[in-house]
Amino acid sequence: MAPRTADPAAPSAFRSRIEAFEDARLSPLATRSYPARRALPEQDSPVPTPFQRDRDRIVHSKAFRRLKHKTQVFISPEGDHYRTRLTHTLETTGIARTVARALGLNEDLTEAVGLGHDLGHPPFGHIGEEVLDACLQQRFGQRFSHNHHSLRTVERLEALNLTEEVRDGILRHTWSEPMPATLEGKIVRLVDRIAYINHDIDDAVRAGVIARVDLPVEEIAVLGDTGSRRIDMLVQDVIEHSQESGGDVVQGPEVGAAMDRLRTFMFDRVYMSEAAKREHPRIERMIRALFDYYVAEPPAAMTEDATDAERVVDWLAGMTDRYAIRVFTDLSVPQGF
Repeated sequence: MAPRTADPAAPSAFRSRIEAFEDARLSPLATRSYPARRALPEQDSPVPTPFQRDRDRIVHSKAFRRLKHKTQVFISPEGDHYRTRLTHTLETTGIARTVARALGLNEDLTEAVGLGHDLGHPPFGHIGEEVLDACLQQRFGQRFSHNHHSLRTVERLEALNLTEEVRDGILRHTWSEPMPATLEGKIVRLVDRIAYINHDIDDAVRAGVIARVDLPVEEIAVLGDTGSRRIDMLVQDVIEHSQESGGDVVQGPEVGAAMDRLRTFMFDRVYMSEAAKREHPRIERMIRALFDYYVAEPPAAMTEDATDAERVVDWLAGMTDRYAIRVFTDLSVPQGF
């Protein structure tokens, strides 16, 4: 008798167990791990779920590793304890998983979106993004946004073949985009703000840009007087009001309004402060010089069909802060023979 062989189309025991677990434990509104929806169909792994597989692909990507040398807010700060784009990503993901678990949603999908949401951020934080966008408009009549470049990074530059739900969450994590298609993506979109507002306060105090006594009294009374208390309050508020919403991820009116006002305070006193503005001209000069150089001397294309604009942007946006400084220095400082 011929030996029996496994049917590759039949669900594995692992998949069946995960599907049974999700049906029993997750909310009916949660995104299910199966079937995997990928642009290029592929056979499921025998152990990780599709969203866990996406998470692993993101963490093992070069773009993810470069986040450790990309600015969050403060440019090349003196000291080891300031946030980078990588630590922001990890803090966002941790908070988002907490919310997802409390709401009975898919933690693996939430985690993958959180880890991938900023992969396309250029060097020097939002200042670098603004300058690169301006350069691209002036030279090619196009726009740059880090969320669109994050999607290009996972789809084309790293070719990770992520699931549709993860790619949607990455693209739509910014508030200029339509809402994500999944509740898990909506969690990351909201928690991204919760995380950066609070850790940027911590870094701003450490840098001496503001003092704790400068924080707005009314908002601190509502949200809490330390970063951990504010995050705890914001997380509990999201969980409570999302459970009451009947199918959405939302904040309560009092806490949500207080967070929005605190965010406005951060823009006025930190992100657009005189201390931050002092760095703008130097960063702008550097990014513009690199952009002009690569327009004149295009780097190697990272995809076969890359346009002239994409060749420049793919190269520049992928740089870490220190690599951009090194290249700019090499181009600007006379080299000895």
